[in-house]
Amino acid sequence: MGVFQRGNIYYIDYYASGKRVRETIGPNKKLAEKILCKRLAAVTENKHLDIRKRKKIKFSEFADQYFELHSKPNKKSWKSDIANIKRLKSSFASRYLYDITTVNVEKYKIARADQVSPATVNRELACLKHMFNKAIEWNKTDNNPVKKVKLFKENNKRTRYLEKEEIEKLLGNCSGYLKPIVIVALNTGMRKGEILSLKWHDIDFRHSIINLYETKNSEKREVPMNEMAKTALIKVRKQPNSPYVFCRANGEIIKDIRKTFFTTLKKSGIVNFRFHDLRHTFASQLVMCGIDLNTVRELMGHKTLDMTLRYSHLSPDHKKHAVDILGKNIVTIWSQAPILNKLPEVPILTTH
Repeated sequence: MGVFQRGNIYYIDYYASGKRVRETIGPNKKLAEKILCKRLAAVTENKHLDIRKRKKIKFSEFADQYFELHSKPNKKSWKSDIANIKRLKSSFASRYLYDITTVNVEKYKIARADQVSPATVNRELACLKHMFNKAIEWNKTDNNPVKKVKLFKENNKRTRYLEKEEIEKLLGNCSGYLKPIVIVALNTGMRKGEILSLKWHDIDFRHSIINLYETKNSEKREVPMNEMAKTALIKVRKQPNSPYVFCRANGEIIKDIRKTFFTTLKKSGIVNFRFHDLRHTFASQLVMCGIDLNTVRELMGHKTLDMTLRYSHLSPDHKKHAVDILGKNIVTIWSQAPILNKLPEVPILTTH
C-alpha cells in the first residue's frame, strides 16, 4: 500500500471498504503522495464513496476501445482477437465493467465448455483477462474478475498426420490455389499464416530458400525448398497488382481457406484433420524417413528439442537402430585389435 512507480507514471495503492484500490496519477510523485493522503483521510471519514464513484462503462464500449488502441496496433495475433472479442461481447456487451464478477466469468466458462474445446475457452478467457488488466491500467475499473478463474487443462500433444496414401488422395482432390498451398505446407512445414502472407520477394528461387520475417517466435527463419515445393510456387500465376503469392484476381490476399480445405478433406475421405496437421505430417514423414530429430527441430523452427520429441516414437526402430550402430562399431574395434582376439576363454566354474 502506498505510492509506486511503473515507467514514468506514479500510482497509488490503498484499501477502501475492504477492497484494494489502485489509481493512476501521472509523472508527479509529490502529487501522487498528496492524493494518497486525501484518499486515506476520506476512507477514515467514510467519505470514500463520495470521492470515487464507479464509472459506468459498458463492456461493449470498452471492448471496441481495447481492440483499436491496444490489440490492433500492438499484437501480431490481433486477428484472433476479433473472434474472441465478438464472442465475449455476445455475453457481456450490456454489462458495465464494474458489474462483471468472477461468478459471471465462471458461468461463461462452463457454458462455453459445452460448445467448444478447452483450448478455445482458455484463449477467450485469456483475452478477457488481458482486457480487464488494460481497463485497470487505463483507470476504467478497479478489479479483474478473471484473475482467480482457473483455465482448463489442455492436451497440446496432438500429432495427427497423413499416411502416404492419404497424402496422395488429398493432393489428387486439391484444385485451384489450394493445391500449391497444400504442397508448400507438406514440403516445408510452414504454418498457414506464414504461407498465406507469403510475398514474392520472400522467395529466393536461385538458392531454393523461403525467407520468413514474421514468425511465431518473432525471429527470421530460412526455410529450404525441395523441388516439389519450388515447382508448385513457380507455377503460381503472379498478379501484377499484388505482392502476395496467394491472392485473388483483384490482388486481394486470400485470408481464409477453411471452407475449401474442409471440402477437399471430405472428398478425400480424411477425417479428424486440420490444416495445421499438415505441419505435423511434414515432421512425422521426416522422422519416419530416418532424419535425426535435431535436423527436424531446425526445419520446424522449434526453439527447443522438447517440442520435437513428440515425433520420436515414429522413427523406425530408432532405439534398436541406435544400439545396432553401437554393436557394429564394437565389432569393428574387436576385429581390428588382434590382441583382444587372443584372450583366453574363461573357464566355466563348477561347484562341488
